[in-house]
Amino acid sequence: MKLKLVFLGKTRGAEYRTLIDDYVKRIAHFNPIEVIEKKSAHAGPEVVDEARGKHAEAPVVLLDTAGNSFSSEEFARWLGNRMNSGCRQLVFLLGGAEGFPEESKKRATELLSLSPM
Repeated sequence: MKLKLVFLGKTRGAEYRTLIDDYVKRIAHFNPIEVIEKKSAHAGPEVVDEARGKHAEAPVVLLDTAGNSFSSEEFARWLGNRMNSGCRQLVFLLGGAEGFPEESKKRATELLSLSPM
């Protein structure tokens, strides 16, 4: 299963860019991963469909404070279940500090909060 991370807006801080690059490199050893940074931070409902790209059936997970909270172990199980389900691509959509509009949340497959992790 390919992982796809879609950032709405540009990552500005060099320290964040370094962390992202480091984690992407680590993940790539175990799983294919693609990172896309959209210049616009627009989080309208169409961005969910655009994030899927050519895999219209791909689940899109919005990273949002209102989402499901998992411990690291629970998240590992959750991700393992997705990998074993036959899903070809899993999309994580990361928005700005203001979060996502309700219409975007309705179009997403799932909401996930990273806070406890």
